[in-house]
This record gives sequence, structure tokens and C-alpha cells, in this order.
Amino acid sequence: MAQITVVGSFAVGLTIRSDTMPVFGETIRGSDFNFGPGGKGSNQAVGVARLGASSSLVTCLGQDQLAAVATELYAAEGVDTSNIIHTTEKPTGAGVIVLNAEGENFIILDPGANDLMDGAFVEKSKAQIEASDIVMAVLEIPVEGAQRAMELGHAGGAATILNPAPATALPDAIFEHVDFLTPNETELRILMGLAPDDLTPTRDLALRLRDQGVGTIIVTMGPAGALVLSDGIDEIVETPKVDVVDTTGAGDAFNSGLAVALGEGRPLLAAVRYATCCGAHACTKLGVIPSLPTRDKLMAIFETNWNEDRS
Repeated sequence: MAQITVVGSFAVGLTIRSDTMPVFGETIRGSDFNFGPGGKGSNQAVGVARLGASSSLVTCLGQDQLAAVATELYAAEGVDTSNIIHTTEKPTGAGVIVLNAEGENFIILDPGANDLMDGAFVEKSKAQIEASDIVMAVLEIPVEGAQRAMELGHAGGAATILNPAPATALPDAIFEHVDFLTPNETELRILMGLAPDDLTPTRDLALRLRDQGVGTIIVTMGPAGALVLSDGIDEIVETPKVDVVDTTGAGDAFNSGLAVALGEGRPLLAAVRYATCCGAHACTKLGVIPSLPTRDKLMAIFETNWNEDRS
């Protein structure tokens, strides 16, 4: 069984719906309040565990009631928590989401303890990272921390996956330690210093970015598939067609599936097909955690869309 370590974020999302938006000083009635676990690092660690791999999470939580949401989640899902640190310096990360009747929203996010995950913080989990088969990182933590995770994983012989979300400028030095970079089309443009809606073809931008030293770039393009650029590979892998309910967790599911498939030794294109099936499944249910597939659900989609002997 592959050992997969995710270095990333946890946050609790608190959502409330309102017909109108308040002005300063006004109190209004809302409805449909909900709160639950989130954070891209946490989501991906749960996704990995659900698919049957050995999943460990490196993250930082406060010493507060919201931290208990994480603790309960990982106990239920089988995520190793031995590299989670609790701090009194900052609270557990949290986001407040207000939705109006049209489904539009505004979000106020306090990263909280996630902001403490710099290079020195990640260094404390060096033994875990270097003993892993796959090391994953996201950018809801300081770039310095994500870069150190990639460096340690690479040095230890692990395959490294950087999901650059939310996208931000990255130092060139990080790319030589990244085996698989997995932006979506918007994130790709931001990484290149362009406007999110820049009209330059996605493939041209991905080729340009790959020249900066990344081993493989996989650009997720929603229903248009996933563009894979690697040594000798320049191909778009189709996305299975499903009835879309909520796309929120698709990226996290995709990355979890990619990591597990690579950890099982699947060839690159087969691993990306596996990942697209995970992403597709995540679009069929409301909410991120409920939409992350188990192995059985995932294989049902995979076997419907792909023959195992295709590589």
C-alpha cells in the first residue's frame, strides 16, 4: 500500500443563506445554516484515504472547538494525524460564506493556523515526508511551506504533486522539485503572470511553464478533459460525462485519485483517467466531503469509461 502524505490546509466553512445582503449595522434573518470541514489539504487527505491508500496529513490546527471538527473527521476516515500540530498562536482556519437567493456569494476567510505552516513548520515532519511514496502540497499554506514539502519529498525519492490552488506567483526554484503540477486553466494563467481570462491557448501556456523545470504538467479543464504534457506525452484525457450537481470538490478529488493511481504504479495516462473519474464523481453530489468517492464508486465509473488494458 502506497504511503501518501499531504502537506496542506484545514478550515471549517460556515455557510448561511439570505435573500438580501445586509448593510453595516443591520441585522437580517438568514436560513440554511451549515458548517463542516474543508481546506484543500484536508480534502485531499480524506480523498486518498477513501480510495484505500495510507493517508497522512501535515497541517496546523488551533486549540479550539473547530479543531475538533478535524479530529472527528480524520478518526472517521482513517487519516493519520501524527503530524498534525495544535497551536495557541492562531485559531483553526475558518471561512464565512453568505449566499443570496441567486446563488451568488461572498466569502470572508481567516486562514488562522494555516498561516503558520512555513518551511520550518514543514521541516518538523521531515521523517514522515521522506518516508512517503507520494508527497502532495497545496497553496492554501505559505508558499515557503509548500516548497519545502516538495524539496523534502523529492530528496526522499517520493513522487511529488503540487496542486497550485489557490494560484499565486511561485519562485522558479520550486519547479525542479515538482514531478506533477496540476493547475486548472485559470490557475495556469495566474502562474504565468497573466489575467485569469487570458486568451492564450492553454497548451501553449502549459508548454511554456513546463520549460521552467516541471516534470509533468496536468491541466484540468472541466468537461473538456485534462491536458497531459510529459516526456513523450502530449494528450488530452477525456472527462467522463455525469449529471453535474456541484463542482466544488472536483479538483481535490482529481488530485487524490491521481496520487493513489500513481502510488499503485499505474502508467501516467491511466492514472490521469483514474483521476478524471474521481473528479467526475465529485460533481455528482453536494458538498466536498460527501462527494469524494470510495474505491467501489470510483471503479464503477472507471470501468464504464475505460478498459483496464488501455495505458
